[in-house]
Amino acid sequence: MNRIVITTIAGAVSLAFSAAATAEIMSKPQYQAGKKNIEAEYKSAKAGCKPLAGNTKDICMVEAKGREKVALAELEAAYAPSHKTAYDVRMAKANAGYAVAKERCDDKAGNSKDVCRKEAQAARTTARADAETQLKTSDANSTAGDKTVKARDQADKKIAAVRKDAKDDKLDAEYAVAKEKCDALAGAAKDQCVNTAKARFGKS
Repeated sequence: MNRIVITTIAGAVSLAFSAAATAEIMSKPQYQAGKKNIEAEYKSAKAGCKPLAGNTKDICMVEAKGREKVALAELEAAYAPSHKTAYDVRMAKANAGYAVAKERCDDKAGNSKDVCRKEAQAARTTARADAETQLKTSDANSTAGDKTVKARDQADKKIAAVRKDAKDDKLDAEYAVAKEKCDALAGAAKDQCVNTAKARFGKS
């Protein structure tokens, strides 16, 4: 029965993953439909846990709730991708894993139970640390990327300005040559030559 419950809840997670693949085209209605489907799957999973008893039932219920939270987090990340929603997915998985692990510890007693819980806490701490590290790393990379883009943009503007100045200098030099050639002429011919040079190089 427990495997049936897990399979049922996996459908909600699959929905989130398939949504992630089409995050860019997911509409608000599709997102809302996704939430309703996940809710329906969770209710179905809870119903599947009812025939169970004792800690097996408790584990089943915790698994169902955890998978629902993970599926919702995945859906949010698919609908609104960001470092924060990706972090929320990691934390949802860490917390769900911890809740299930801790519940499983109740099948133990004495020191074995204590050790089991400590291991569950350690696993969650590790997962949380990894999630926070990933979030901060992603944010830092984005900030560095923004600065790089700005620096590149400023560099591009400077390059464009330098190229314009160089082009203007070349035109001035060419105009000076053309005008100098006009000095070999006299009278109307010279005036016509100068005027042609000015028109050619955009001089007034």
